[in-house]
Amino acid sequence: MDGLEQYDDQVVNPDDAAALAEAVKMAAAGDRRAFEGLIARFQGDIFRMVYYRTSSRMDAEDITQEIFMNAYRGVKGLKDPGMFRSWLYRIALNAVRDFYRKKRLRSIFTFFSPQHDEEHASRDDSSLDHLEKKQFWDRLGAFLSRLSDAEKEVFRLRFLDGLGIKEVSVVLGKNESTVKTHLYRAVDKFRKEQELCGFPLEESL
Repeated sequence: MDGLEQYDDQVVNPDDAAALAEAVKMAAAGDRRAFEGLIARFQGDIFRMVYYRTSSRMDAEDITQEIFMNAYRGVKGLKDPGMFRSWLYRIALNAVRDFYRKKRLRSIFTFFSPQHDEEHASRDDSSLDHLEKKQFWDRLGAFLSRLSDAEKEVFRLRFLDGLGIKEVSVVLGKNESTVKTHLYRAVDKFRKEQELCGFPLEESL
């Protein structure tokens, strides 16, 4: 497919969307079990989002916990229950940004030696599989570092986090046409990266 149309959102199951909105309403009304259900549904996705950005399981776990605590405190003020997923990802993105701001501040006063956490490979992986996965993520990280900040975040939210265009627009506070423009540029650059040909980009469109 050519052009920006290839990045349109996938069709959302209306029954599923309605059930989610109802759960959010119940959580906003103080139903703790309803909110626990929302945690169970989104915790894995949010953890992966944070982990992609920190490369540290320990930091990702702490930040994810903080995100859901913030969501629990703020869900009562969410005006549109149907926007819960986008709203949650926006909280997550802000939490990651806060994490890096605090990290930079600490580095001013202390000698900080960043350690590369290679926990994206499971303990059951063979040494070869582990090495291949590490090489892939290193290459992907190098590619992302060459994108503009806007292109990088749009690419991550769309293809690593699996958000639709409308959701990315809400998370970043940008209109959809701007999101599509940044995404088109990022994908155009990505397709020129021969070493990343194994990334399932087409399946995410």
